[in-house]
Amino acid sequence: MAERMQKFVSVGQKWPDKRPPEERAADFHEIHREFIAQKAADQAARCAQCGVPFCQTHCPLQNNIPDWLKLTAEGRLEDAYRLSASTNSMPEICGRICPQDRLCEGACVIEQSGHGSVTIGAVEKYLTETAWKQGWVEPIRPRAERSETIGIIGAGPAGLAAAERMRQRGYQVTVYDRHDRVGGLLIYGIPNFKLEKDVVERRTQRLIDGGVKFVLNCNVGQDISFDDLRAKHDAVLIATGVYKAKPLNAPNERGVVPALDFLIAANRVGLGDDVPEFTSGKLNAKGRRVVVIGGGDTAMDCVRTARRQGAESVTCLYRRDRANMPGSQREVSHAEEEGVDFDWLAAPKSVRGGKTPAVKAVRMRLGAPDASGRQSPEETSENYEVPGDLIIAALGFDAEDVSAWAETTRWGTLKADPFTYATNQAGVYAAGDIVRGASLVVWAIREGRDAADAMHAWIQAQAKVAAE
Repeated sequence: MAERMQKFVSVGQKWPDKRPPEERAADFHEIHREFIAQKAADQAARCAQCGVPFCQTHCPLQNNIPDWLKLTAEGRLEDAYRLSASTNSMPEICGRICPQDRLCEGACVIEQSGHGSVTIGAVEKYLTETAWKQGWVEPIRPRAERSETIGIIGAGPAGLAAAERMRQRGYQVTVYDRHDRVGGLLIYGIPNFKLEKDVVERRTQRLIDGGVKFVLNCNVGQDISFDDLRAKHDAVLIATGVYKAKPLNAPNERGVVPALDFLIAANRVGLGDDVPEFTSGKLNAKGRRVVVIGGGDTAMDCVRTARRQGAESVTCLYRRDRANMPGSQREVSHAEEEGVDFDWLAAPKSVRGGKTPAVKAVRMRLGAPDASGRQSPEETSENYEVPGDLIIAALGFDAEDVSAWAETTRWGTLKADPFTYATNQAGVYAAGDIVRGASLVVWAIREGRDAADAMHAWIQAQAKVAAE
């Protein structure tokens, strides 16, 4: 069926229809409509079937993208889904929230040649949604049950990916999490307009139906000691993520709201929870002049959430220019369409409260490249003010103190072997953001799966030694 492929010359790039900005800024539903079958097949058929698929090599999960695009173009949707799911524990989630413009689609050969990339993420989402509707997403059914137990700390993407992988092998898996729902930042950190919560909840239910146990509202180190948890299980995976907000380091910082506090409140309200800080207005942008400081994906989540809450104005301050921001360019475009103002090359110097609250800012310029190759921002002599009565800091996240559990780095993250994910404690592994620092969901999934494979190998080796 090779004749079905390589249509990128005759078929243009097409995205699922995007809802109008004024419509989507008034609610928290996802902004793109669904692909229909023919459109998904047409876009999949644009794939060039490269001999060296850069889309695959730039995907942290090494998804076999060209092959499942070919199967989609041929109408073999179930086969395409199964191939996609063979390397990805949450393909419908990655299809929605991965920054494809920085990963698979950004590396697409036809994108580089000026024809516009294959819309890989949209096809991936379409495939998995079709699979759920058709009943192709099957429950976890281990071939045989094992007696060994696995404890996983953290019910975010790394922990869930590892839980699935270990349960498929028959291990008795228990996941511990401090929150009252499963999903970590998938539930509480990412807004509905990017990832509606029923998408996460059905993945959770599949794990529960498959025998994974969840212990929620359980803060390891307080409700149960790490030593007790370690003694209870044959192996433990630490996948807590990083939640501690980086400080603004500006005078009067106490009046600044951490991004995650703002997003968690918004998501809890969307889930039907009573959130006193939202009801009181402290974490509610309605009718307020909102200033968000930062240029990553979390900052984009905050500015777009504030617009949907009915903010009077929303301004994003970032110390570099648009070309050098770490967040997705697509997210910036969505935000601009929805009425967000961007103040590039701007850095906060202090925050003023009182009757005329504002961020006192300084204009920046880009100087010589730093060690990463990015131009370093430098202050100019231009000072000015940005009025704002809700100021949100979205400067990234640091690790909370987990040094009592295993050896840590100077950044507070856990030291783990880059190949086995083992810490310095026997039988204790670590994966996801708690190892690499704040990163992408797709990397957390990859590391959760790999850490599960490493734990399985270690347990087998231990059993072999015991048998000898």
